[in-house]
Amino acid sequence: MTQVHAHDHPPGREGHDHPHDHGHAHGHAHGAHTHAPTDFGRAFAIGIGLNIVFVIAEAVFGWLGNSMALIADAGHNLSDVLGLAVAWIAAELSKRPPSARFTYGLRGSSILAALFNAVFLLLAVGAIGWEAIVRLFNPEPVASVTMMVVAGLGIAINAATAWLFFSGRHSDLNIRGAYLHMVADAAVSAAVVAAGLVILFTGWTWIDPAVSLVVGLVIVWGTWGLLRDSTAMSLDAVPRGIDPTAVRAFLAGRPGVTQLHDLHIWPMSTTEVALTCHLVMPSGSPGDAFLLEIAHELQHDFGIAHATVQIETDPASCALAPDHVV
Repeated sequence: MTQVHAHDHPPGREGHDHPHDHGHAHGHAHGAHTHAPTDFGRAFAIGIGLNIVFVIAEAVFGWLGNSMALIADAGHNLSDVLGLAVAWIAAELSKRPPSARFTYGLRGSSILAALFNAVFLLLAVGAIGWEAIVRLFNPEPVASVTMMVVAGLGIAINAATAWLFFSGRHSDLNIRGAYLHMVADAAVSAAVVAAGLVILFTGWTWIDPAVSLVVGLVIVWGTWGLLRDSTAMSLDAVPRGIDPTAVRAFLAGRPGVTQLHDLHIWPMSTTEVALTCHLVMPSGSPGDAFLLEIAHELQHDFGIAHATVQIETDPASCALAPDHVV
């Protein structure tokens, strides 16, 4: 068996040859992890600390000002503190090295955290929506000035926390979940400020729950993509942004390749993608340079950093040859 570990080595560098007693030649082309996820530990710590302080302040002033909107927003913010904590724990777990049981380490925990955050945020929106509907039918007097001041502080804190995760919102689904949580909180706080202002000048207390319902719908719209992507990732779907047809065409078009089967592309985490496939090459394995070149191209063109390629000379001898066999 020929194993090649292409970690920051240029294509063509010699690998290590290991004998194997199977009838197939196995070539493992491992791409380099050139785009390591940024460490957002400090951002999580700051975000959680700021939001815990704000939740306490919002709950206290909501109770003193008889503002259910502030109390509901405090509950929403508390749920987001939990979401941030879960995302942070997952980010730290994903750094743990592989073990005999968890051969990929705990990278997949970041996918579970993203899914948890999406579901939890939708549940929080549901709770806010229920409270808003109740308040529509039973409006109560509200300390509008207190609402605006406290909610205005919430806008600043949540916007600052969202900014801490801004740079990673496209590259890491887990960070995207944390970012959406903070943006959603800022939007809710802004709605509370607007509602307080209208109530101050008109006395229309129904404005508060009405605005809350609108904000809830906006949050659901923004969270749906996170739920969809994290669910797909948890089911080992090909990550969005990678065209499996293009990957198949690239591999099948390599010189000497007559057939391709057992192609699998799946996320190991919210930032890392793995691939395995069998290439039929009747002339035999072309050597390490060929495998290293494939690993380099998959990393550079498709963002697939962990590729394992098996070279076979006779497809009839492989039980996984038909595409429908997994």
